[in-house]
Amino acid sequence: MPVYCITGTNRGLGLEFVRQLAQSGDNTIIAAVRSLSSDLSDLRAVASPSTHILECDTGSIPSVHAFVKATRRALGEGAKIDYLLNNAGVNIASQQSSLNLGADELQAQMAVNVVGPAKTVELLLDAGLLSEEVRVLNMTSGLASLQLTAQSEGRKCAGYSISKAALNMLTVHQAHDIRKHLWGAIVILMDPGWVKTRMGGAGAVMEPSESIANILKVLHGLRSEDNGSFFHHSGSKIPW
Repeated sequence: MPVYCITGTNRGLGLEFVRQLAQSGDNTIIAAVRSLSSDLSDLRAVASPSTHILECDTGSIPSVHAFVKATRRALGEGAKIDYLLNNAGVNIASQQSSLNLGADELQAQMAVNVVGPAKTVELLLDAGLLSEEVRVLNMTSGLASLQLTAQSEGRKCAGYSISKAALNMLTVHQAHDIRKHLWGAIVILMDPGWVKTRMGGAGAVMEPSESIANILKVLHGLRSEDNGSFFHHSGSKIPW
């Protein structure tokens, strides 16, 4: 039974990941949410009997430590994660430009969007909870592409795009470093497209179901040479 670990599953893309993966009884799912005290009715409605809902605030390192311990207990002896989907992310003060960035807002986005995935991979690896051929997906954005942003006439979400560009660089490092420990691991970046979620906001053009179906198709078809790649949900590569 493949084991999937997904952060940020209480709504949006994370919820849709659980919805689609839970349709197969063969999948064990670790569904991480920022707080167990929040409204999880939608998540519980789509979860399978083999779904474990655990707390993980990826903006808090102590919370990630606690999550790793809870994951070990939930999986039991010997089980390891085959797919780690670092989906949790925040877009704060999207109206801010490079000329009026708020330090607190930028730091909050860096904590969740960059440090969170970094520590999640690090601590799960240290705990021996990642399989030898684990697939790690870091959810990024087309807004993180320096080339595409430079060519765009309407640049937006400065703090978010800066934090996601930092995530891109983190992923390049992770793709190299993780193979010192796990010979068959693959780490990639994924742009889900402009999806109709709360973060996607007004004007989004794609349903979550379509985006996630495409992402899972790419994820399950990864090859060794894809390690460190920046993918669009369609499977095409995005320029850095």
